Amino acid sequence: MIRARPLTSEHPEDLILAFRRMGLTEPTQRALLETLPFTRLLLTGLLPQDEAFLQTLSEAFPEWLPGDVHSRSGTGLLTGRAEQFQRLVTAARADARGLSALASAVASALAAGVAPAVLTLGERRFEWGSRTYVMGVVNVTPDSFSDGGRHAGTDAAVAHGLALAEAGADLLDVGGESTRPGSLPVSADEELARVIPVIEGLRARTDVPLSVDTTKAAVAREALKAGTHLINDITGFSSDAGLPRVVAEAGAACCLMHIQGTPATMQQAPRYDDVVEDVLAFLEAAILRAESAGIPRGRILLDPGIGFGKTFEHNLFLLRRLPELRVLGLPLLVGTSRKGFLGRLAGGKPASERLAATLGSVASMAALGGADVVRVHDVTEARDALAVADAIRRCEDGGTFYAR
Repeated sequence: MIRARPLTSEHPEDLILAFRRMGLTEPTQRALLETLPFTRLLLTGLLPQDEAFLQTLSEAFPEWLPGDVHSRSGTGLLTGRAEQFQRLVTAARADARGLSALASAVASALAAGVAPAVLTLGERRFEWGSRTYVMGVVNVTPDSFSDGGRHAGTDAAVAHGLALAEAGADLLDVGGESTRPGSLPVSADEELARVIPVIEGLRARTDVPLSVDTTKAAVAREALKAGTHLINDITGFSSDAGLPRVVAEAGAACCLMHIQGTPATMQQAPRYDDVVEDVLAFLEAAILRAESAGIPRGRILLDPGIGFGKTFEHNLFLLRRLPELRVLGLPLLVGTSRKGFLGRLAGGKPASERLAATLGSVASMAALGGADVVRVHDVTEARDALAVADAIRRCEDGGTFYAR
């Protein structure tokens, strides 16, 4: 499959600030935004006819730099301005050799900066691109890596969830099965016994949308009846074929995560040729499963699965290149909170002492524009860090010459 991944892309917001400083009228600004933005795309999976087409491009099109023909055929870089890429998409669609896949891949990459459509969960609207939202973690397990089962009882879990809601969580994610490295699955009955009383307790006392972290259709069905709005599946709908249909029939939303292996095996020497490429392929297949079951695309979130079948370096590389995953056109939910790679960066600190490292990760993601939702244990602190990062990224007041 052909993929075009944005390596460099000028943010329209930054160009608009420059246009204001130049004193250009708003109609002129809008016209320039259709032509000027500079982009560099990494292309992979090209077929011979695609490469032949790209090799014949004139100066009116983006500049083409092919990969090594012996070791990396089917790859290359496209570099140019927006108007040049628009010409390329038009020409590829009209080419008699059948280059629609190339045209679609480039068009999707060019649209990666466009915010996904608004999602409504319960009484809350999630306007992607307006700020970074916070999902609070409510573990109802005796063996969680992050809190050691401190909230495993129903009353304790409900109280904890309410505290997270009061602290400003935009979503609460209830989990009744540990997915820490090396963990084993529990039965649906046991998982239900853990999460349903908590969901019911939270639903009765807060209007914050609820998510349940499960891979099982039987658990999802009962959780949705109890008032859950979103199903968070760490296997991307790959472990229970009935789960997508349950979500579709309930009109619920879902978050589809990438994982290599299972929680019991995922950290046993994970390997990738290209971790971004493999995550994209997995998530594309997950989206197809969801849409085939009847889940609207606008009710799907994606999670790259930090810590789930990834080495220390894989995690860092994915976080650095999160914007490349935006070619799928869907909101990104990312969970780094208290995870092992942060402990390693912080000098070997245990999960209970990784708050500062967690805040560094969520602030970085917000500043880079890489995540729409962050899944965290410490909501108050995360919201403060995100408030700073989001404000810096969106500030437009640089003096009177920058006024609208």
